[in-house]
Amino acid sequence: MVENVKELLKAHEGIKHEVYLDIENSSIVPREVVNAMLPYYDQRAYGNPTLTHKPGWEAFETIMESAQKIAAFLGCRALEEVNFTPGETEANNLAIIGATFPLKNKGKKIVISEIEPINVLQVAERLQEYGFTVKKIPVDGEGFVNLEKLSDAVDKETVLVSLSAVNHEIGTIQPIKQAGEVVKDKNPETLFHTDASDAYGKIPFGVQVSNVDLATISSYKILGPRGIGALYVREGVNVERVLEGQIGTQKLWPGVENTPLIVGFTKASELAFENFEENTRHMRELRGKLIDGITQGVPETRLNGPMGDKRGPDNVNISFLRCEGEALTIELSLKGVYVSSGSACTRRLLQPSHVLIAIGRKYDEAHGSILMKVTRYHTEQDINYVLGVIPKAVERIRGIVGSTGVE
Repeated sequence: MVENVKELLKAHEGIKHEVYLDIENSSIVPREVVNAMLPYYDQRAYGNPTLTHKPGWEAFETIMESAQKIAAFLGCRALEEVNFTPGETEANNLAIIGATFPLKNKGKKIVISEIEPINVLQVAERLQEYGFTVKKIPVDGEGFVNLEKLSDAVDKETVLVSLSAVNHEIGTIQPIKQAGEVVKDKNPETLFHTDASDAYGKIPFGVQVSNVDLATISSYKILGPRGIGALYVREGVNVERVLEGQIGTQKLWPGVENTPLIVGFTKASELAFENFEENTRHMRELRGKLIDGITQGVPETRLNGPMGDKRGPDNVNISFLRCEGEALTIELSLKGVYVSSGSACTRRLLQPSHVLIAIGRKYDEAHGSILMKVTRYHTEQDINYVLGVIPKAVERIRGIVGSTGVE
């Protein structure tokens, strides 16, 4: 296996232009973020924030200041509503498990959409082993939740509704404010959670305006370090810990806080919201150029998700008919263009994306999909390079007999 990887890496030698578009799975951390983190490994605030000495007090102060800044970006009332976790997956698990178990005597129904990320979908399904029921709301061909069906699904037994603010795969911007109103009108005691990882720092989003009780955000989705995220919990909402251990400043997540990563997450947040309008305008322009260039320049392609302002500013998801997505990612990688195929969370299992199937795509369309996300750091030159590479790569894959698996 190691030898195979070495051969693949050797095949990449000589690449002169690299364009990394796989932000869904991991991100390049900007130098400003790295530089902000470095002093916290060996110069200051390297202590345990619960201990009574200078490095500990520095760590405590740093974490509280970071929580206060992120609370301001989220529109929270208090920094105590921000709970740092090791990432988006952990935050979603904490939200769904931690919020439902205290309410199990009031009801055991959870409502989600058909296109929620795996770390929402699977944890909700897992709770069925503990007597909960899960209702999945269908979406239309662009991925929008049917609000009438959402209203029908919420009843007195519903303890939690979870809907992503922006879909991680196809970029659909859900009407979260209206969805929250629907939920609370049907049952004011039902908790409303959103995975806002693809909304935070990319579209206008505030927890108060959005009518949510809980919200997940992620560091690497805004070009911060991996291994850190946060869960907003509205004051007064009871969430139980899902892990036990030493309790520090974060009462809902035990263990010693990772101060350098929290600093990096905060710096990435500051950069995302600094010149926010210009950043998002730049991403929308590059996204549009990429979508138009591919759909108009490559035959037999299909855009997955909505167009324009209904779509996240960074998201491009396109199906290439008669072209296997995994093979295309390898072909593009050899030219320095790095993307992911199908669902970023299921591709290793070679299963079609549940999101694409839910919006009506056929299996071969789902298997032939490519997910790309642009950032404020990408340039028009980068996109031009990608648009020069993709048509040739697709033509080559389609020309290989037996490569598509399409009958």
